[in-house]
Amino acid sequence: MSNLAAARDLCAYLDAAPSPFHAVKETVRRLEGAGFQPLREIDAWKLTPGAAHYVVRGDASVIAFRVGQKSPVEAGFLVLGAHTDSPNLRLKPQPAVGRDGYAQLGVEVYGGVLLYTWVDRDLGLAGRVVVEEDDGTLAHRLVRIDRPIARVTSLAIHLDREVNDKGLVLNKQQHLAPLLGLGDPAQATEALWKTLAAQAGVEPARIRGFDLGLFDVTKATLGGQGEEFVFGGRLDNLVSSHAATVALVTATAPVAATRVIALFDHEEVGSASASGAAGPFLEDVLARIVEATDPKPSSFARAIAASFCISSDMAHAGHPNYAERHEGKHMPLLGKGPVVKTNVQQRYATDGASAARFRTLARAAEVPLQDFVTRTDLACGSTIGPITAALLGIATVDVGGPMLSMHSTRELCGSADVAMMAQVFARYFG
Repeated sequence: MSNLAAARDLCAYLDAAPSPFHAVKETVRRLEGAGFQPLREIDAWKLTPGAAHYVVRGDASVIAFRVGQKSPVEAGFLVLGAHTDSPNLRLKPQPAVGRDGYAQLGVEVYGGVLLYTWVDRDLGLAGRVVVEEDDGTLAHRLVRIDRPIARVTSLAIHLDREVNDKGLVLNKQQHLAPLLGLGDPAQATEALWKTLAAQAGVEPARIRGFDLGLFDVTKATLGGQGEEFVFGGRLDNLVSSHAATVALVTATAPVAATRVIALFDHEEVGSASASGAAGPFLEDVLARIVEATDPKPSSFARAIAASFCISSDMAHAGHPNYAERHEGKHMPLLGKGPVVKTNVQQRYATDGASAARFRTLARAAEVPLQDFVTRTDLACGSTIGPITAALLGIATVDVGGPMLSMHSTRELCGSADVAMMAQVFARYFG
């Protein structure tokens, strides 16, 4: 796949995934198109070499794998991890708010949102509703409203003459409730619920719960004079989820190791959930694969010792307007290849050995690499790599594609980097 074709395919993936629930739905659609079969955690698993399966937990996390020609005890797991969630504004359980004739939505900030980027955007709504069926059972439905139904409005400069000099300061409780309409807030929210219920195929009174977030309805697109950029929402970290999915779907040649992708929810809020990277999901799935192929008491520990994990999350590209915020010799550039992320405080899991393994893969794939280290006097972010390494004891490297505008409603990465990361992942999976 050419660089631009890969970038356009990423745009299609982004547009299909306005929420982590929809990201898993789109991933599953692609997996099933390649012959992957679903497994339920409640069932007994029978696995054979070459079999391709996926498991969904919590509707927003998915693990997919191809069983190797040898047992994991002999050949290990090749794990590729990423996350499906992105910072945004989530609806509160009682979202009907407003004053002075305006109907608004009560929202809570999810993750490290770059708050000002949510102002004056055309916002839709997407996520999951839980509905009661006719027989009293609960069912989950995905919903999305792609038209601009909400907007967080700015204050005119005439009423804040110093905003351009002193900066925009937003109070999360006071300033982020978006406009939904005019009139009574309860009535406006009731109308919204009718729209969501119609999509779910039930009456509004049948909605028993929801996990809904706002998103910018502007489609992802290629940008720049020569289409060298991708502009879109949720690049962090759907770029990695997309690349992992593409790599596993196309990795059809038989190999000894069992190839695994693990796409987790809740990374942006610390991963501490039943379906997050700090929970037992990955360990549960890997242990059950071992149990189905070589059920001896020490088999799982032996399989982990033979395994490797690539944790892929987006990386900070050097910003031309803020060069002083970067470590001069570790400032990745857009379009120049994947980034190996290192932090000796273990905010990233990379060490010399795991970095060397990834560099060998990139060299074999003829893909250039870059390095990122946070300035020594600045705090460093983290990702799922250290969590997975600490929970499982698996050798791990943290990598990512370079990007700008991280945690904005509209982020930016390099078109060429999309294909290059997928090439290294494809080499990893053989």
